[in-house]
Amino acid sequence: MDAVRGQSLEEFPEPGELVIATVNRITGYGAYLGLDEYGGIEGFLHISEVSTSWVRNIRDYVRPGQKLVLKVLRVNRGKRHIDLSLRRVSGKERQDKLVEWKRRKKAKTLLETVGERLGVKDLPAFTAEYLAKLEEKFPSAYLALEEFVEKGESLGVKLGIPPEVAKVLAETAKLKIKPSTVKIKGVFHLTCPGPKGIEAIKDSLISCRALRKSKRVKMKMYTVGAPKYVVEVIARSWKEAEKALGELVNCVLTRIERHGGEGKFERER
Repeated sequence: MDAVRGQSLEEFPEPGELVIATVNRITGYGAYLGLDEYGGIEGFLHISEVSTSWVRNIRDYVRPGQKLVLKVLRVNRGKRHIDLSLRRVSGKERQDKLVEWKRRKKAKTLLETVGERLGVKDLPAFTAEYLAKLEEKFPSAYLALEEFVEKGESLGVKLGIPPEVAKVLAETAKLKIKPSTVKIKGVFHLTCPGPKGIEAIKDSLISCRALRKSKRVKMKMYTVGAPKYVVEVIARSWKEAEKALGELVNCVLTRIERHGGEGKFERER
């Protein structure tokens, strides 16, 4: 099940899981927080788990109403006790968790809009049903909705979604969601002697770019002064971007050599 939940079907989180929690009250030795993704069930953050450095006053670190990304340390279902940690959450974990949580909230809101447009009477049940359908086939509901933006209602058939729902779902997704992208960049150093050298370089770049373009991958090329030619690859995922760039580099370097020229590629970090 997706680790990011709006209202989890699970009553308790698992040890090691990252959760979003809201500070309810603070004591001298810790804070009690409601777990947003688990119906507000309460967990405890001991003062020793607030920071890697010594904490004199916990109120310098947390305040009532604040939302935090925390790691679950221990869960006692019998006593309904959950121990949490703030200091064991890295900056990247915090950022990634918040992005996932916000995206799932957006997906949930979008599905509620779809239900309203369809005149559904039980919106919570409708939303829960279609969140589960999307998360069953995709890493997250938000990623599924990004696919609806690209593929339209035909995706609904593959997911077993009724045509009338898929139609409104695709329409709403296209209005509300802009698919996320990643970008990688590098520089070709290309030379080719002779009167047709410039044309050979242009042919190598333009022909190879045309072969590697797709709906999910876009490429930009421009010169920063011969013999340097910059390429930017924009794709829906790092995997797609890396694959497209690798194929482009192989194509360009092979083609320029066939023209009697030389080339190399440097990846920008």
